[in-house]
Amino acid sequence: MTPPLSSWPADKVERWPVAKLVPNARNARTHSDEQVTQLAASIEEFGWTIPVLVDEAGGIIAGHGRILAAHRLGIEDVPVMVAAGWSDAKKRAYMLADNKLALNGEWDLERLAIEIAELRASDFDISLIGFSVSEIDDLLKADEDGGPGAGSLAERFMVPPFSVLNARGGWWQKRKAAWLALGIQSELGRGENMLAMSESANAQMTGGSACKDADGKRSRRANAMPGLDRAKAYKKRRATAEPGGSKMPVDAMVAVVLAYRPKPKTKLARKRQRTRRNCACQMGGMNSPMI
Repeated sequence: MTPPLSSWPADKVERWPVAKLVPNARNARTHSDEQVTQLAASIEEFGWTIPVLVDEAGGIIAGHGRILAAHRLGIEDVPVMVAAGWSDAKKRAYMLADNKLALNGEWDLERLAIEIAELRASDFDISLIGFSVSEIDDLLKADEDGGPGAGSLAERFMVPPFSVLNARGGWWQKRKAAWLALGIQSELGRGENMLAMSESANAQMTGGSACKDADGKRSRRANAMPGLDRAKAYKKRRATAEPGGSKMPVDAMVAVVLAYRPKPKTKLARKRQRTRRNCACQMGGMNSPMI
């Protein structure tokens, strides 16, 4: 176990003039005018709560945004803590870590919605917490609708907003990860007969075959046949009626299709169509021709 450091920068907090503090030119974190305004409003409401981290020469390591807010408010001196003895690499690494580690946290959206709703009910100025008006409205609306993670994909969107063609795309995987982070149960509804097909047809759609288990109930055996055997079985089903599906022979089905084709415009074409219909009727076992 690593022993504790003999001293930490936060062990001693001092007041230094703002004019003595020098921003680091290599700071990779930017601060927009809107954010500086928010920081200034927060300092006015709550006071200075986090000391600025500096080196012995006054170079800023963490707290660039707060110093910009101090300049805007006209504050002359601020609380600082000194990182004594830090190497240049250590100071540069902490500049990145100070910002990135805070971004790695996540929100409990249900608790966040409760906190914001109660603050709004108490007439507190919730603009001071850093969330935009649209973010707050969306969060509270999601909570009123049953929570940001309520329901499955089918319940939230009626139909899944994707297709088989793009389900393997990288953008879809990112969207799926975002839904899972919200608690949406994308697995609900899978494996069910959503289209109310016959058991044999549903088994074909799911890549298996219908069979009976030990209790005599109907079940599906996924991938029951190899690809070649499945192709042969498909050709056989086309030649004969399949149990649970249509019992009409193939030749009779052809006759029906021909009987309901659109009527040709020319007299010769109509005559040819009648000839094909009559032949199809004889193939299907029908007694009278279709005229």
